[in-house]
Amino acid sequence: MYPLLETIKVKNGRLQNLESHQERVDRSRFELMGLNDSLQLDSIIQIPDYAKQGIYKCRVVYGKNCGEIEFIPYQPKQVKTLKVVFDDEIEYSYKFSDRTDLEKLLLQRGESDDILIVKNGMITDTSYSNIVFYDGTDWFTPDQPLLKGTKRKLLLATGKIKSSEIKMDDLHKYLKFALINAMLDFDEGGGISVDDIRFHGKLIA
Repeated sequence: MYPLLETIKVKNGRLQNLESHQERVDRSRFELMGLNDSLQLDSIIQIPDYAKQGIYKCRVVYGKNCGEIEFIPYQPKQVKTLKVVFDDEIEYSYKFSDRTDLEKLLLQRGESDDILIVKNGMITDTSYSNIVFYDGTDWFTPDQPLLKGTKRKLLLATGKIKSSEIKMDDLHKYLKFALINAMLDFDEGGGISVDDIRFHGKLIA
């Protein structure tokens, strides 16, 4: 059984941010299965010739052992609007391959491109990424995400974003948002207007 999933960006034949992915794999196996050994991703993952040019998604499923490894040409999801959905019970603190609960919430998106999940009044994540908000000076990410992503960790460590408590009622304080995950590059000069976040079918603004 391979209940866990790791998605790693491959850019021109090189695995990106591998240290953070390795840390999460080791931590997940230890905390969930009590395993102290390490699945050495740099040894296990062999990049095929066809994936050595351009951007590919390396999808690794694993548990006690490593399962299937896939290399998929990357096509970024076009997200311009988010629909706020509420779920006070959802848990996704580990990157499980089973995304049933997230997929159920995604069904509520209506005409929006994706969802923004609120848990106990706090902004968390979208269905497939962490999120950051721009207040006109700095970029902030919620301090209570469903999943602490590898790109989020890297951006916090390099000081490009800051962690902050962000309540549903705080959205009006921000001008823009951006989505971040292992596959998405972060553009500090980019972002999407928070006016494109919908609440009960209406724009936040």
